[in-house]
Amino acid sequence: MVKRWLKYETEAKRQGFRFILGVDEAGRGPLAGPVVAAAVCLKDFDFTCRIDDSKKLNPAAREKACGEIFQMAYVGIGIISEAAIDRINILNATFRAMEGAVSQLIKQISRDSKVLKNQVKILVDGNIFKSKLPYEVQTIVDGDGLSLSIACASIIAKVYRDRMMNHYDRIFPQYGFKNHKGYATLRHRQAIAQHGLSLIHRKSFQTISQ
Repeated sequence: MVKRWLKYETEAKRQGFRFILGVDEAGRGPLAGPVVAAAVCLKDFDFTCRIDDSKKLNPAAREKACGEIFQMAYVGIGIISEAAIDRINILNATFRAMEGAVSQLIKQISRDSKVLKNQVKILVDGNIFKSKLPYEVQTIVDGDGLSLSIACASIIAKVYRDRMMNHYDRIFPQYGFKNHKGYATLRHRQAIAQHGLSLIHRKSFQTISQ
C-alpha cells in the first residue's frame, strides 16, 4: 500500500530530486471564506494513522492525521482571502496560495532558495499550476488519492480551512459556517437570502451575484 502511495515520490527521487513537495488546496468552491493551500515534504513515511484524500476522512481522523503529519514533515501553508479572490479570481488565488505554501516550506529547508533550485520537485493536485517558483512541477489529476505527499497536503489544507470557518461561525452565527464551511448548501443560500452577505462572502461568485 505504501509503495503504491509513493510512486511519484520514488520516481522523483530516481530523477535526482532531493526534496519532493506535495501541494493541494481546500476551498475553491465555497461561497465564503478563504482558499487555503498546503505544501508537505515528508521526512518519514511510517504513519500510524490513516492518510488518504481528505474528503475520505472524517473530521476526527483528519485532525489526528494533521498532528502526525507535522511531526513527520516540513509543512507550509498559504492563505488567500475572499477579498483577494474577488480581485484576482479563484483560479489565480489558488495558484497564489499554493505558491505561498511552497515558499513558506522552502524557508524551513534553506534560507537560500537558490541553493535548492535543482533539488526540489513539486507534485500538485490537479491538471494545471502556474507560478514563478523556480522548481520542477508535475501536476497529477486526482493526486490526493495517488500521492502520499499530496494526500498529506490535502489533509493539512482542509483542517486549517475548517478551523478558520469554525472561527467565522462564532463571528457570523446566522450563516451556519461550522456546518457547511461556506459551501452552497440550501441552508447557506437561505441564510444569504435572509441576512444578506457577510464580510467573508465572495461577492464575485455567480451564485451570490444571482
